[in-house]
Amino acid sequence: MSLTRTLATTRRVLAQLRHDPRTIAMLLLLPVLLLVLLYYVFDSDPGAFDFIGSSLLGIFPMITMFLVTSIATLRERTSGTLERLMVMPLGKGDLIVGYALAFSVFAVLQATLATGVALWLLDLDIAGSPWLLLVVALLNALLGTALGLFVSAFAASEFQAVQFMPALIFPQLLLCGLFAPRDSMQPVLEYASNVLPMSYSVDGMNEVLRSADVTGDYVRDVVVVSGVALGVLALGAATLRRRTA
Repeated sequence: MSLTRTLATTRRVLAQLRHDPRTIAMLLLLPVLLLVLLYYVFDSDPGAFDFIGSSLLGIFPMITMFLVTSIATLRERTSGTLERLMVMPLGKGDLIVGYALAFSVFAVLQATLATGVALWLLDLDIAGSPWLLLVVALLNALLGTALGLFVSAFAASEFQAVQFMPALIFPQLLLCGLFAPRDSMQPVLEYASNVLPMSYSVDGMNEVLRSADVTGDYVRDVVVVSGVALGVLALGAATLRRRTA
């Protein structure tokens, strides 16, 4: 890998995204608007908003970054841009990390904006530091980016890329503990939830909600989400080919 080539890839992707204001607006504003809607849904029950709102601060970045990254990367693959880049002296790691860094810039902005609005405008009440909440949100956004890069290799159209969301995201959403405690689920579902990264994202957010200190469970959750994101990025690099068959 070369830092120069990686950063050049990052700059190219950011330049492309800069000319797409609708995508930027969706990335930055959609999570905030959904949080505001959720706030008024639970207007009479602030405790419920604290629990669901903190969990969704980790879920929204994963979903939105998955959608944007999978579609944007698929366009690169189907237009031939990715193949032309791969015939240059550009390593797979340079390309994947360059893409991840570019989308991570928007992930930072998205997570910071959503967390700030939730804490200081919507009065989300947490026991821990806002920075701990932001760390989990950023890692979730990175995980969504990694999943998007990975699934783009298996889709032939943008419609197919979107279809991966019910397969990869919805089961995690149902089993992550947002709708029912994980330990109250059927044993098979609880075992399944234990291997899904979104479960650890929600657990990490809940640790910040309940505890003022950095707990061992919080560290475990952060390590699991980080490890899965890096593993999926490595799988995404393995899907890149220098020649089309």
